[in-house]
Order: sequence, then C-alpha cells, then structure tokens
Amino acid sequence: MPKVRRRIAALTAVLAMSVTGGAVMNPAFADPREVKKEPTATGYGGAVSTVDPDASAAAIEVLRKGGNAADAAVAAAATLGVTEPYSAGIGGGGYFVFYDAKTGEVGTIDGRETAPAKMPNDAFIDPATGKPYPFTPELVTSGVSVGVPGTPATWERALERWGTLDLGDALEPAIDVATRGFVVDETFRQQTLDNEKRFAAFTSTSSLYLPGGSAPAVGSVFRNPDLAATYELLAEEGTDGFYEGPVADEIVAAVKAPPKTAGTTLPVPVGHMTTKDLAAYEALDQDPTHVEYRGLDVFGMAPSSSGGTTVGEALNILEPFNLSEMGNANGKNPAALHHYLEASALAFADRAKYVGDPAFVNVPTDELTDPVFGKERSCRINPAKAASKPVDPGDISSYDGACPAAAAAPAAETDTENISTTNLTVADQWGNVVEYTLTIEQTGGSGIVVPGRGFLLNNELTDFSTVYKEDDPNRIQPGKRPRSSMSPTIILKDGDPFLALGSPGGSTIITTVLQTILNRVDLGMDISEAIAAPRAAQRNTAKVTAEPGFIEAYGEQLKPFGHEFTPSGDAFTSAAEIGAATAIEFKPNGRMVAAAEPVRRGGGSAMVVRPSR
Repeated sequence: MPKVRRRIAALTAVLAMSVTGGAVMNPAFADPREVKKEPTATGYGGAVSTVDPDASAAAIEVLRKGGNAADAAVAAAATLGVTEPYSAGIGGGGYFVFYDAKTGEVGTIDGRETAPAKMPNDAFIDPATGKPYPFTPELVTSGVSVGVPGTPATWERALERWGTLDLGDALEPAIDVATRGFVVDETFRQQTLDNEKRFAAFTSTSSLYLPGGSAPAVGSVFRNPDLAATYELLAEEGTDGFYEGPVADEIVAAVKAPPKTAGTTLPVPVGHMTTKDLAAYEALDQDPTHVEYRGLDVFGMAPSSSGGTTVGEALNILEPFNLSEMGNANGKNPAALHHYLEASALAFADRAKYVGDPAFVNVPTDELTDPVFGKERSCRINPAKAASKPVDPGDISSYDGACPAAAAAPAAETDTENISTTNLTVADQWGNVVEYTLTIEQTGGSGIVVPGRGFLLNNELTDFSTVYKEDDPNRIQPGKRPRSSMSPTIILKDGDPFLALGSPGGSTIITTVLQTILNRVDLGMDISEAIAAPRAAQRNTAKVTAEPGFIEAYGEQLKPFGHEFTPSGDAFTSAAEIGAATAIEFKPNGRMVAAAEPVRRGGGSAMVVRPSR
C-alpha cells in the first residue's frame, strides 16, 4: 500500500506541473527542482559522487533513511538509468566492488553482458561482402551488437550479498524521478543531438528521445513513464520480471527484428539473442585483484574486466621509481608523466596478449599482478626516452624480476568502448564502500529502445575483436563476456578505506584511474585536484591520446622524451574529454571527501549526509 500512495503522489505532482501528457514539458513550464551540481563535498555520515545530482540525491536519501552503501549504490544506479540513459541502464552491464566494514574484505560482482548462445564466430562479418561490418554505423547501431544485459541481476545480487533493502525499495527514488521527470541540461541535449541519426532510425527511440523530431530543449522536463512502469514491474516481480516473461520476449524481438523507421538508411544488422539466453544469465561473485603500491592495498576488478590487472600491473611497474621527486624547476613533473605513459603502454601490451573472459581463456591474473613480473617489466622503461610503440608483451611463463625482460609474441589490440559508461562512488556511516561502473557501451548504446519499456539496449558485443582468431583471448565465442576496461577501484590503508574511485571512458578508463591514483598518491594533489587535472592515455599506440589541456600544459615538456600526441575526441560525441571520474577519500575521524568532475561531462555531483559532525 505505501508504494501505491507514493506512486499516486508522484503522478499528482507531475499532473500539477503539466497537462500536456507528453515526455517533455516546455521550458517555460520547467520544474524548479533543478539542483546545482557541486563537484566536491566534505562531511560525515556517508557520501556519494556521481555525474548527476538526481542520482546523488537518491543515494543520500537512502543513506539518511538508514540504508547502507550497497542500497544507496543501487538507488543511484537506477536513477542514472533515468537521467543518464545514454550511459547506463537496465539494458547494459557493469562491475560492482564492495568493501565490507564488518569483515574488512573486498568483494566484487561481474555483471558484464554475455554473447548469445547462438552467436557465430563470424557474427561481425557482412555476409554480403565477406568483410567486417564497418564499426560505425553498422555495428554500433545493430541487434547483433547487443549482449545479454547484466545490470538488473547485478543490482539484485548486490542487495542479496550486502544490502538491507529489497530491490523494490531501492528502486523507489528512480521510479519517482522517471515519473516526475528531470530538467534537461546541455549535456543531455548534446548527447541526443550527437545520436540524432541513430535514434531516428528506430520508432521506439525517436518517439522517446526525439519528441517533435528533435532533441529535448535545455530547461525542459523530460519524463519516462515507460521506464517508471518497467521499474515498478521489477519492484513487484524482482529480476524474473526482466529475464523472463513479456519483457524478455520484447527484448529478444527488438534484437532480432529492430523497430526500424520506414525512412532510415542504416542497415541495422539483426542479432541472435533468445529468451533462453536471458533466462540463463547470472551475475558472478568473484575475488578482486590486489596489488600493493606505496604501502597501500589496491583492489580492482578481475577478468572479464581488464581493469584490475592492467591498473595493478602498471602500478607494479611504477613501484621502483620515485615519482614524487621527479618535478622540475617549473613545478611540473614531465619525468613522472613520462614514466606513467610508458608503464601504461607496457601494461596494455600484456592486456592485449593475455586478458579475456576466464570462463573461456586461461587468464594469468596472478602473474600479471605479480610485483616480480611488474619489476621485470619496469626494466623496459628508459628514464630519458619513450620506447617505439607498440611495445611487446612480457612473457608470463618465464620471469624473475631481473633485466633484461623476455618478450612474448605481440597481440593486436582492439578497443571500441566509448564514453557511454558511468561511475558512482558511495560510502555509508558504518564504513562500507561501493565503487560501481556500469555501461551500455557507446553513447546511446545500440540506439534501440525496447518498445514500451523505456530503456536502451547495449552494444557491448562490439568489445569483442571483429575478426575471429584462435589465439586472440577476446575472440567472439557463444556465451562469452567481452573484455572490458571498467576499473572500479578501492584502496585501503592499514586495512581501512583510503580512496575509492572509478571512471567511464572505454579503454581510457584504465589510464584515468591510474593517472588519478598517481596524481593523488605520488604527485601531491588532493583528490579534487587529482580528478580535475588534464589527462593523457597511452594504450600502446604510436601517439598518445590526450586532452587539449594536457597537450597545452605538458606537450612541449614531453617532446624531449619522444612522446607525440593526438587530441582526444571521437565520432560519437562532440566532447574532447577523457573520462568522468568519481571518488571518495577517507580522512581521520570519519570525515569523507566526495569528489566529482568540475567540468567534464557537464560536471559531476558530490554530496554528503552531514557537512559537519
């Protein structure tokens, strides 16, 4: 009965605001609830950092009512599915990392999407030409790229393991936001415009996100009653309401027969998913990766994510170097950044060679995170000169930490993850911590909204290598999880939380998390400065991808080392940003500093339960 009263109250509030009944209200009638984003908040009793104030407010509401970090994280994630639908939602997947204050242990959930059981090895080869489909627009806007979603199962499993609320209670804030609507900002409108052609290809997507034929206006109120109803269904039936029954049937129909508009010129290759694939999906409990760095214990996500192994290996490679003493007379640190870029390239070489879904590939996780292996790989760093790229991977079958290091046969690196991922960080009054990265892949995922259900389907299977090769750990295989770069990370100091952080950004997630750790731990920045600093991503390529601000600040100083740069940016967004990090740092006496982006992706939203004791 309380849920019914809450739902009626929410609907009444919406009706009081508008009599149009549409998804978007005119800016002149926009709801005044728009919340100013604050990128940093300091206080006590719990904290949260996300990219969106509605999501952060949802988490804070749960924490203030006595829920814990797991409860609040699910509430925030569900709300992001409403307000950040091009980056997250129940049509996607992700990785959930939890520090349990009672046990002092870190646990994780792998909620990555899976390939359908009937997906062929040549799924990305156009039968008409015998050649791979072009990545854009064919693969990214397709049914064939849609993996079996893992997000609903992740939420349910996280609440089962660590939460105090049931799924229905955790979904209540998101249902309210979807019902009453949220205020459209510049980021939401621009991301819609960036995807206008793709969204216009589908009847269900265009009717939701292109009302009247164009993107919602800044300042208007965007409502998603279909998603509110879908969340209500999950609240009543649990995830069975998603993985079985009418919703499952409708997901499969959208994948196998995408709801194309009559006038679209996009080919939209169809997919192979069945209702059996959905019914068989399982979010997996697994141990985290672990390395020690400067006396800190760094826990990350194990494969199928490559985040924990690659961030961990890069830290092991950097451990022998005193980065904090590499500043110059100008107060900058080009030598430290040179070492960061070189360590990242080496770790990415090993990522390409060895990392895939451990259910299908023998991933040497222990070896990749072994400090002895990292020390041996550090021998490849010339303190004065960048190595020619790509560098070769290390040989995990034979290493002893001594120079010179043996090399293994190289492997091709293919990465297509885009910024359409989001990250959130939550801590509660008892000391529990969540770091959670979730995604639907490209901005707008596959572009396909499940008709009548209000959520976009992912295109995560584009993370597989396009061409099947027997020695490729990331080759397409039925039931397999594509390799991910998501890197939710929790760092302990003397057994207690010190820092939790993560970011979106495709394969630059790894470099963003790594660089932020170095900024905070080695280069003397506070956590807000560490997040705001300009970024560069070396992923074992000839040129370093970097934000314009990084090139302006450090480009000339890094030229003597031999680094060349290319500005960041892609075909799916007008932004030239790398990542959109969130973090919480834990200070003495229970004080927490929640930090989000001050500018990237329109700025993030940090909140605390109490600003003072």
